[in-house]
Amino acid sequence: MAKQYWLFKSEPGAWSWDDQVKKSVEHWDGVRNYQANNNMKAMKKGDKGFFYHSVNEKQIVGIVEIVKEHYPDHTDESGRFGMVDIKALEPVKTPVTLADVKAEPKLADLALVKQSRLSVVPVGRDEWKLLCKMCGVKP
Repeated sequence: MAKQYWLFKSEPGAWSWDDQVKKSVEHWDGVRNYQANNNMKAMKKGDKGFFYHSVNEKQIVGIVEIVKEHYPDHTDESGRFGMVDIKALEPVKTPVTLADVKAEPKLADLALVKQSRLSVVPVGRDEWKLLCKMCGVKP
């Protein structure tokens, strides 16, 4: 199966790239949106993702890898939602802002733009390659 790509949004005040790097591997919990949860259900070990600081920064700051596939979220009393474990791989050389993304016509259909409220979104293969280039990292 072909590798898939994702984008994980986090408020830096709640969980930042620096927090992720310090912990290295951490579960991505607290998702309470069915579509975002379904995105996590589709993740496979080895898939890669962007770590995105939301709120004030609105920029891609790092690259992560899925190291454990979807399993029950211990913070969800309803038992409806799950989580995945992600591992920090590397920071990006050049953070890519939401404004940068919106300024690139080839990224007009990116879920980050189209479904801006979702915390976990898919990234297409071509979008991944272009964003990696913009970030100054190898795809």
